[in-house]
Amino acid sequence: MYIILIYDIPNGEGSAKVARKIFKTCKKYLTHIQKSVFEGEVTPALLMQLKLELNQHIRKEMDSAIIFNSRNQKWLEKEFLGLEDSKTSNFF
Repeated sequence: MYIILIYDIPNGEGSAKVARKIFKTCKKYLTHIQKSVFEGEVTPALLMQLKLELNQHIRKEMDSAIIFNSRNQKWLEKEFLGLEDSKTSNFF
């Protein structure tokens, strides 16, 4: 399956450490495309592992992550506004 993961870590005590851990976890499984946005092809087992790891770091009362998934990246269209970044070339 093809996923896009977006996370939000509000500023506050301990936020920088949490953000680094979440970034590193996402980077293990997906391609970093912009700030706190990742994309990539994963198996259902890898997606489950990613979620388990993220849940170890996300502070449920203040942080969030959203995962959009699709059967295949060909089902998604991408349109750029502003600067087109070559790291996001995974979409067609």
